[in-house]
Amino acid sequence: MWQSYIKGFHAYLLLERSMSGNTIEAYLRDIGKLVQYLDLQQLVASQSLPEGQPRPPLPSPGDLILVDFQKMLKWLNELGLDMRSQARLISGIKAFYRYLLVEDILQTDPTEMLETPKLDRKIPEVLNYDEIQRMLAAIDHSDPLGLRNRAMLETLYACGLRVSELTNLRISNLHFDVGFIKVLGKNDKERLVPIGDEAVKHIGFYVDGVRRHMKIKKDNENVLFLNRRGSKLTRIMVFLIVKDLAKLAGIEKNISPHTFRHSFATHLIEGGADLKAVQDMLGHESITTTEIYTHLDTDYLKETVLNFHPRNVEMRGVK
Repeated sequence: MWQSYIKGFHAYLLLERSMSGNTIEAYLRDIGKLVQYLDLQQLVASQSLPEGQPRPPLPSPGDLILVDFQKMLKWLNELGLDMRSQARLISGIKAFYRYLLVEDILQTDPTEMLETPKLDRKIPEVLNYDEIQRMLAAIDHSDPLGLRNRAMLETLYACGLRVSELTNLRISNLHFDVGFIKVLGKNDKERLVPIGDEAVKHIGFYVDGVRRHMKIKKDNENVLFLNRRGSKLTRIMVFLIVKDLAKLAGIEKNISPHTFRHSFATHLIEGGADLKAVQDMLGHESITTTEIYTHLDTDYLKETVLNFHPRNVEMRGVK
């Protein structure tokens, strides 16, 4: 019974929601854990049955009520499962029951009132502008690969790209004449992202001075950033390049390519950019994901209030 529902859920996520393979696998694991919990509960209950009495079948999805899920969360808490993992599990179960409603398999959703554990959002590591400048200055521009690395870091910071978006960037998607690049993001969703003059300039230095003279491997002709063998860079290679440059620049923070994405978003918001515009540039489906970048320091907040709140402006006028 459960297997047929799970099979249908898999098809729904793949065909109708167009989710990535990793996301689908995560959702299916969540439902698998729910089934394992129910099976364990049935096993414990069957131990008190008279000898010879068959074990009852697992309850169907429609047999479960809110209290069943609350008991499961209590059990997971006692096992020591962390809040983030619990939240991930609840998200998958809620998605499963939404599918059952969409398909008219159920008429009510027992998980509707199930509360997700409150998580302390982890504030990402961010580079300040001086640290970014130090990393760029640490690049050896006399080395052809140094020109490539400068172009990559300029692009990461100018556009807030994920590392996979950087490594998959195509020459045909560079629209410098209008100041945009086309990016292929999560779940193969395309978006247009503005690109600044500095990034455009250094991409030009790399393309004209290095890439144009390389022997490029088949199927990599349209890939922008290549390794010394003419193939697309791996995510790990970009990670190592960034780590090495951070060390050369004397930066002790835990730096990765994603740090440039965090810095891009934080610096824009600190500069007064509209949160919805930053969301679109980052390719976030939910505005709540972008809101993590509003972690401005108290001095900045105080300065903003003093300078721009109408009451404070009014008081300065009185003086």
